[in-house]
Amino acid sequence: MAHKPQDNGSSAPEPPMGLGVGGPAGRGPGPGGPRMTQKVRAKNTGATLGRLSRYLGRQRKGLAAVVLLTVLSAGAGLIAPYLLGRAVDDYIMPRDYGGLLQLCLLLLGIYLFSSVMTWFQTYVMAAVSQRTVQNLRHDIFAHLQKLPLNFFDSRTHGELMSRTTNDIENVSNTLNQSVIQLMTSVITIAGSLVLMLSMNIWLTLVTLLSVPVTIYLTGQISRRTRTHFKGQQKSLGELNGFIQETISGQKVVQVLRRERQTAARFKEINAELREAGTKAQIYSGMVGPFNNVVNNFSFALIAAIGGWLVISGWTTLGVIVSFLNYSKQFTRPINDLANQYNLIQSGIAGAERVFEVLDAKTEYPDIPQQTKGSSADARPLNVAGEVVFEDVSFSYKPGSPILSDISFTAKPGDTIALVGPTGAGKTTIVNLLTRFYEIDEGEIRIDGTDIRELDKDSLRGQLGIVLQDAYLFSDTLRENIRYGRLDATDEEVEAAARLANADGFIRKLPQGYGTLMSSEGGNLSHGQRQLITIARAILADPAVLVLDEATSSVDTRTEMHIQEAMSLLMKGRTSFVIAHRLSTIRDADLILVLNGGKILERGTHEELLTAGGFYYELYSSQFRDAV
Repeated sequence: MAHKPQDNGSSAPEPPMGLGVGGPAGRGPGPGGPRMTQKVRAKNTGATLGRLSRYLGRQRKGLAAVVLLTVLSAGAGLIAPYLLGRAVDDYIMPRDYGGLLQLCLLLLGIYLFSSVMTWFQTYVMAAVSQRTVQNLRHDIFAHLQKLPLNFFDSRTHGELMSRTTNDIENVSNTLNQSVIQLMTSVITIAGSLVLMLSMNIWLTLVTLLSVPVTIYLTGQISRRTRTHFKGQQKSLGELNGFIQETISGQKVVQVLRRERQTAARFKEINAELREAGTKAQIYSGMVGPFNNVVNNFSFALIAAIGGWLVISGWTTLGVIVSFLNYSKQFTRPINDLANQYNLIQSGIAGAERVFEVLDAKTEYPDIPQQTKGSSADARPLNVAGEVVFEDVSFSYKPGSPILSDISFTAKPGDTIALVGPTGAGKTTIVNLLTRFYEIDEGEIRIDGTDIRELDKDSLRGQLGIVLQDAYLFSDTLRENIRYGRLDATDEEVEAAARLANADGFIRKLPQGYGTLMSSEGGNLSHGQRQLITIARAILADPAVLVLDEATSSVDTRTEMHIQEAMSLLMKGRTSFVIAHRLSTIRDADLILVLNGGKILERGTHEELLTAGGFYYELYSSQFRDAV
């Protein structure tokens, strides 16, 4: 929720007195999940501003133009009160109507000039701020592509979307308004102070009395606003995450009849957002009224003392009129700066949340300290296909091991089947091979080289993965297949689809290969989506293949098509098959039976059945279920 825009103070100068009126299904806590802390204090405001200023500093030419336009606009505003005083003393008091008319036309020209400069100033600053947040938005999205999976496992997708959209938009609003306001205020305050001192030092001292009061009030109020703005942005991220997860899981919500509970949870999070947003707006809105009281009291005091000086003959009426306008110009920017301070708090809160993502440790440089070499030593991979796991242990959380002392060897072209109950560690082995996670102990070698010494891009470029959850993007079928190799021709895409047994049903669709997929491929059956992902893997032509329960949740006929496509895909490649239906892995060169994160048995299908152990029990139970 963006903070309500404040007046940026860059409009045409206020007319002198007397002449006018002066942010795939989400992870993390789902419906009914744990609540997030609402209020978080800033970690380092100075560092955040410094990093933000470096992004802004990339637009040097635009900023230089903004500074020049600000000087011209504010300078014109500083000339006007002086001319008004001259009008009173030189033309109004002597009743020189001709001279007064000429001076009024000059003032009109000054105001017109200032308005034009202000318009250009706003135009250029809008371009500068948008280019700045464009760079920021690009950096955070590019950084997200480099983050390991455990980063996404611990955060909802909606909350990350809030950081890349709402928080950056909040930064954009702050930059667009505050930079101009700050420059205009500094120039106006400095210029007004110099001119007031040149007119009357005692009246200037009276004007300055309001400054420490304004600073004190602003500091006391703004100390509280920062916390509430940060809480507002955090609650908004939680709300976005909850909405995203609920929409993605709407079928589950309705099947389990949790509509009321989900609506109640939304109401609860929405109330937290309302509370944080209300407090943030209330505190930020207190600055202006308090400072207006102080400024108006100061203005009345100056007018009273100035009137006494005119009556006593110490100065002229024109000087007092000019001084009163300068005092107004001096205090107004201070008040505007106080309001901008609260807006800046909101922007900093958003920037901090963005920089928290940018500071998250990426997969690059990608060689842990326990391995030899540095990131510069990471080398590309040309895979023959031998894969060795040697005494590999791993845990997602310290003290809760998932895999313990896993050792096996896959020779080039071998098919390795991983079987076992849910939670045995089958998918974890694949995640370690692809370096989605780093092992705790042991080694994983491909063609004799520790994979931690290999470039991740090259490693994954040699690995083809067909997951149980066949994910398609909101694009055409042709482009979804081409995702396996972006430089593939249309003919190569269609050839891969034919090999995957997908060409037939694709050509029956109204637009064929040009059919646009809905979200996550919802307009295709699960089996059809799986065939598309297999075609994608065929097009990628990997050296090592991973099939993660690719035939689960499909009917027997579809399974036959998928098995046929997978057999073609696996030919000549080292393949790892995570199998749910044990009948599909009878021809595997090696079957690893896992349970509790350890390998209980290993061998071929016939050898394991003959042994009559855990695998025999699993296979027999599936056979009985099938009967």
